[in-house]
Amino acid sequence: MAKYEAPKLSSDDGLVDVPKLKPDATKGPGPFIARPEFQKALGFPSDIEKDEEGKWSLIPNWKEAALEKLNELRGKYRSLQLYLDICVKCGACADKCHYYLGSGDPKNMPVARQDLLRNVYRRYFTFSGKYFPKLVGATELTEEVVDDWYNYYHQCSQCRRCSVYCPYGIDTAEVSMAAREILNHIGRGQKYSTEIIGKVHKVGNNLGLPQAALADTLEGLEEDIEEETGVAVKLPLDVKGADILLVTPSADFFAEPHVDGLIGYAKVLHELGESWTLSSYASEGANFGLFIGSYDSMRDIALRIRQAAIDLGVKRIVFGECGHAWRVAYSFLNTLAGPFEFLDQKYPIPQHMLELTWPALRDGKLNIDKSRNDDMTLTFHDSCNVARGSNMGDKEGGQFDFPRGVIKAVCNNFVEMPKGTTKDETFCCGAGGGILTDDLMDIRIKGAQPRMQALKHVADNHGVTHMAAICAICKSQFSKTLPYFGFEMDQIVSVHQLVSNAIVLTGQVDDD
Repeated sequence: MAKYEAPKLSSDDGLVDVPKLKPDATKGPGPFIARPEFQKALGFPSDIEKDEEGKWSLIPNWKEAALEKLNELRGKYRSLQLYLDICVKCGACADKCHYYLGSGDPKNMPVARQDLLRNVYRRYFTFSGKYFPKLVGATELTEEVVDDWYNYYHQCSQCRRCSVYCPYGIDTAEVSMAAREILNHIGRGQKYSTEIIGKVHKVGNNLGLPQAALADTLEGLEEDIEEETGVAVKLPLDVKGADILLVTPSADFFAEPHVDGLIGYAKVLHELGESWTLSSYASEGANFGLFIGSYDSMRDIALRIRQAAIDLGVKRIVFGECGHAWRVAYSFLNTLAGPFEFLDQKYPIPQHMLELTWPALRDGKLNIDKSRNDDMTLTFHDSCNVARGSNMGDKEGGQFDFPRGVIKAVCNNFVEMPKGTTKDETFCCGAGGGILTDDLMDIRIKGAQPRMQALKHVADNHGVTHMAAICAICKSQFSKTLPYFGFEMDQIVSVHQLVSNAIVLTGQVDDD
C-alpha cells in the first residue's frame, strides 16, 4: 500500500466537520496529460509537445481555441449559460463537496471551482466583465488559469451533491464537464479517460479485453459456478436471437468484488429462465465520454450498444452494476442512440438488472436462504450517479428502494448510514468522474473521507462489517481506499454478490 496521509476519522455522528481553510492544499499539476496519439484518436487537437522540463505544451492557438469552444458550448447548451450567469455566491454549496471536506482547499468549494471558468466567461462574454473586470471579478485567460482548470476540474467527480443544496439548482457537474471539453480542445486532455475511450473503440471495453480472452473468462466462471452448485449456469457471449443483451462494466469480468456480482446476474437470469447474452463488440457498460464532457464521445460509445443489440437481434437491453453507465443509459441513451423501435416496447428502454432481480425476489420467484449472508452486517452506499441522475421502476425513489429491497431480501442484517449521507444526499466514493487513476490517489483518499466517516459510525455503533454498492467505480475505489482508514479491502461487496450467496438454484447440490 503506497504511503498517503489519510484524514483522521471519528464516529460521533458520522458526519465530517467543516475543515479550516487550507489555501492551495491540493494545488498541483493535475492528472497525467494525454499524449498526442490519445488526443488524435478521439478527434481532439494533438499539436502538443513536451518542453525541456517534461511539461506538455498547449496547442499553438490555445487561447483563441478555448474561447471559441466556450462560446460554442454556451450557445449549444443553454443550461451552461444559465449556470454561469445566475450564481449569487450564497454559500449553500460551499461545504458540501467531499474533496473540500477532505482537503480544506477553498478552490474545492463548488462555487469557487465554478468561478475558475465563470470569471473567464465574464471577462470575454459579458458587458460588465469587458468594461469593469475588477468590479465583477472577471479574469484574463492565461496559462496559469488553464493550469488551475486542469488541476481543480479533475478534483470534481461530477457527483452533483452540491446541486442538491443549491437554491437555484445550478448543476456544477455541467460546468466541470464544459471546462474539461475546452481543455480537450486545447491539448490538455486527461490520459486516463482518453486512453480508456480509445480502448472501447478499438476492442469494445475499457480494459482492452479481446473477444477470445473474454470468452475464456466467461467459460472459467461457468466452470466455477458448476463446481460450486452442481448446476450448469451459462454466461453466453454473442448469441444471436437472445431476448436480453446484458451490458455491464468490464470490471465485472475479472476483479473482486465485481466478478461475484456478474455471477449473481447469471444465477438470477438462469433461475428466471431468461434468454440472454453478452456482446464482445459492446462488452462495456461504462461511458467515459461523460467524464470528459464530450457529447460526441458519449454518442459514439452508446451507438456501439445500439449496433450490438441490432446485430444480435435482442428484445431488451439490461445494464449491470455501474453507476455512471446507468446514469448515461437512463438519462441519455434514447437521445444518444435512439429510437429503439426494434426492441420490445413493453419493457423499459433501457432496464437495470435490479429491475429484474427485485421484482423476482419480491414476488417469491427466487429460492433464497438469507442465512448464507449471516457472516455480514451490511450497509449500503448510494452511488452518486444512480442516486442523483437516474431512477428504477415506475415510482419516484426507485433507485433508492430497489437495491435496499434486494439487500434486505437476501440478508438478515442491514443498517442505514447516518441521515445526510445517503440517498439524494449521498457522498461520492471519491473517485468518480474520471478520477479513478493512481496519479490522483492523494485526492481520492481525501475525497473518500466523508463516506469513510459514515461507515466508521455504523461500524462502531451498529456492528456493520461490510458495505454494498452498485457501481464499479465505487467498488474499485473502496477496495483501494478502505485500508487507509483502518478497514479491510474486502469489506466492499456487490449487491448481486449478496444475491449470488443467498440464491439456491433449482437442482443445486451443496457440500453440506
